[in-house]
Amino acid sequence: MNGFLSPKEITEKVVEIGKNKSELPILPMLLLGMLAGVYIGFGAELCTMVTHDLPKYLGVGFAKFIGGSVFTVGLMLVVLAGAELFTGNCLMLTGVLAGEVSVNGMLRNWLFVFFANFAGSMLLVVIMYYSNLWKIGNLGVGAAALTTAVGKVNLSFSEAFCRGIACNWLVCLAVWLAIAGKDAVSKIFGVYFPIMTFVASGFEHSVANMYLIPIGLFLKGNTAVVATANAAGLAWSVDSLTWSSFLVGNLVPVTLGNIVGGAFFVGGVYYFAYLRKNND
Repeated sequence: MNGFLSPKEITEKVVEIGKNKSELPILPMLLLGMLAGVYIGFGAELCTMVTHDLPKYLGVGFAKFIGGSVFTVGLMLVVLAGAELFTGNCLMLTGVLAGEVSVNGMLRNWLFVFFANFAGSMLLVVIMYYSNLWKIGNLGVGAAALTTAVGKVNLSFSEAFCRGIACNWLVCLAVWLAIAGKDAVSKIFGVYFPIMTFVASGFEHSVANMYLIPIGLFLKGNTAVVATANAAGLAWSVDSLTWSSFLVGNLVPVTLGNIVGGAFFVGGVYYFAYLRKNND
């Protein structure tokens, strides 16, 4: 007996899971959505903390690998502890194509979970800001967080969109591999490699950005953090970091890219490969 599901079995399981998600009552959906926002935020926060000064010791490439490795804790918590994550729920399209999930049921889940993810992310932003942990490393952590946020809002629409596609292609593959595993260790390894790949590559995740950009917005008002970031070679003016540049300039194209990468390139393709009747 295999210790993992076959690709066709995974596809069938994704349909079943999608059906259950579409039928979740609103209160559990919101609570689990907030938890996912917090969990992904923990991964993003840890990535910033661990890598804020790492490039000067280990080089940029290896620092990105370490950052990607620690970020994986976010999706591990979502998968094993249980939470509703918008990007992973893009796989519900498989259930829609299979006729087991209504379009309205999928969109209802996406809408409520997306805003719940945002609320959970903002909760962690407030907690982390008032923890003053961004002062670690002579404000180095805060400067790194600010630099990350500024860089994200200065992406063009096409850059953010394409990075969003690549990101959620990998995130949904991580969920796919986690579903394949029948024990916790298998699920952890299934999550680790695709998530490490997306973070180390510099792709864009809408829910992670719900933490990474607002924490920069909070820190933007601290002149010492801004000065530290500028001294470290901040490429753009902090004036470009606004709520509008976050919500419209980054979150919209990244979210659209995430939907394309996860829903169509994973959920849709595997439906046509394994479940569509009368395949040639």
